[in-house]
Amino acid sequence: MAAVLLEGVAFGESPRWHDGRLWFADWLAHEIVAVTPAGEREVVFRADFPTMPMCFDFLDGRPLIVSSSDGLLLRLSESGLTTHADLGGSGFNELAVTGTGGCYVNGGGFDLMAGEPYRPGSIWYAAPDGSVRRVAEDIAFGNGMALTPDGSTLIVAESYANRLTAFSIRPDGDLADRRTWADLGEGVPDGIALDASGAVWVSDVPHRSCTRVREGGEVLEKLTFDRGCFACALSEDTLCVVVQEWRGVGGVGAGAERTGQILTHPVPVGRA
Repeated sequence: MAAVLLEGVAFGESPRWHDGRLWFADWLAHEIVAVTPAGEREVVFRADFPTMPMCFDFLDGRPLIVSSSDGLLLRLSESGLTTHADLGGSGFNELAVTGTGGCYVNGGGFDLMAGEPYRPGSIWYAAPDGSVRRVAEDIAFGNGMALTPDGSTLIVAESYANRLTAFSIRPDGDLADRRTWADLGEGVPDGIALDASGAVWVSDVPHRSCTRVREGGEVLEKLTFDRGCFACALSEDTLCVVVQEWRGVGGVGAGAERTGQILTHPVPVGRA
């Protein structure tokens, strides 16, 4: 049974375990929030740009934030925001920072919230020198991403293809050897988290669940909730999930009821 760590979240996404706290983006509140295991909440960043979506990760201990509307990868420091890389375009959805200082950013290829028709998306690589290039195409609504600890593999959730897809990472950051890591059947993957055994926790909004699967698709554990599960993150011994009611695109707005929660569930295998 999952325990409630935090309530009153407007629209939570992109959770990250960092420096003893769970950080997450609250899109409708335009905030990045950090919460302790005791539930103590701190707003660490408040955006002045559109935040549907807003994803982030950490580079050298500092947050890197994607401003999707501006197509910019921003670095947050004590002195404020600086541009780390110009991604070009818009519609970016998730971010994963490599151990060598590069970044993978994916995008859906269309604006879901604006009601645009589906188009396949891509994955971009922002190199440590700030240069950006496209490294994968035909991504069926790219969502959560995870990097293996040895830096050899990128795993991507393709929500509209009901699968996790893996790529081998070349020394220059390019992606190769595209393959299905796990066919999820009717599962609709959103955010994901890789554990130390190599299994992946997969969030699923329509099925209101978070499922642990190993490569090939075998289900090891499944948690179910009373509302949609959008994303997840792991600490050394705890799975943290972001859940909220999903009433469709029309149900998302500044005046919507704050149904978001951060839940925790103890796990025998922590983060990779």
